Amino acid sequence: MKSSYEVHEGGLRPCEEGVGLIRVFIAPGKDERKELVEVFGLDGYDLDAALDPDEIPRLEVGTAGTTMIWKQPRNVSVGEQLRFDVGSAGLFLRPGAMLLVTSDDHLPFGEREFRSVRDASDMLLRMLLHTVHHFQGHLKVIKQITAELGTRISVSMENRYYLQMIALSESLIYYIDAIEGNAAVINKLRAAADRLSLTPSQVDTLHDILLDTQQCARQANIYSNVLSGLMDARGNIINNNIGVLLKKLTLISVIFLPLNLLASIGGMSEFSAWTQHLDWRIAYAVFVLVMALIGWSTWMLLTRVLNRRAGDPTRRRGWWRPPGRLRPAP
Repeated sequence: MKSSYEVHEGGLRPCEEGVGLIRVFIAPGKDERKELVEVFGLDGYDLDAALDPDEIPRLEVGTAGTTMIWKQPRNVSVGEQLRFDVGSAGLFLRPGAMLLVTSDDHLPFGEREFRSVRDASDMLLRMLLHTVHHFQGHLKVIKQITAELGTRISVSMENRYYLQMIALSESLIYYIDAIEGNAAVINKLRAAADRLSLTPSQVDTLHDILLDTQQCARQANIYSNVLSGLMDARGNIINNNIGVLLKKLTLISVIFLPLNLLASIGGMSEFSAWTQHLDWRIAYAVFVLVMALIGWSTWMLLTRVLNRRAGDPTRRRGWWRPPGRLRPAP
């Protein structure tokens, strides 16, 4: 799909095909690729690189025009796990036109970054600035999701949230690589400012974009280091939650062991022989009461022993020994 845009009152608006200053090609088909190669003189290798998500960002300034392969974040995909992917876009400055070749159908020309556009160079800089802000917005979302996952992991006993955190950590690695690659391209663009006939105002804008990109890269590195540093700790939290659950289940099992023994005895004929002089309702009521008291006593005894050992692990004494009195220091 292709479309054209023209500059109107400092902004961009759609116009007739083949007339506007900005030509956009979204996932170009066979005929559109032929037009790009034959009419605008694009190289087939550069065209393939603009649509390859794994292509490295680069800048080439030649006599025929400027070729830039630029990395930009894709829209977040929502499935079993949130995915933050990175894609590529090709920005080609040719005489009288700027070509944008991308596989993403989202065109951000209505955003505030694309105001006050006068020529193709302004459009190029606005595109770079919007990409930096797009990365920063995704980093804020990743930070919020990480905080939410940390809260859920603290009470979780499954790996679903932990796997989502691993996916976020992987996404941050790709983001860091893309942002640092874009920063290298901006540095090359600053060095070629004279060859591109950039105005002093555009050079200042390019410097601001470089600072924002470097800050974005530092922010992504910090998030990645914090996330990877806490992965082991959060994995231990899940293991600890499972251990606490197993501890409670073990306590319940231990409590019911003597009760099962008593219930087995109570179901035998000997119990009826022992209580033949009593009403069976009274006998079984007393039997149930005794079982409840034994179960409660076992629970209190086990929890007291476990809590005492967990609360004072440095002292070596049995559970039957009362804590000794503290002697004043001489």
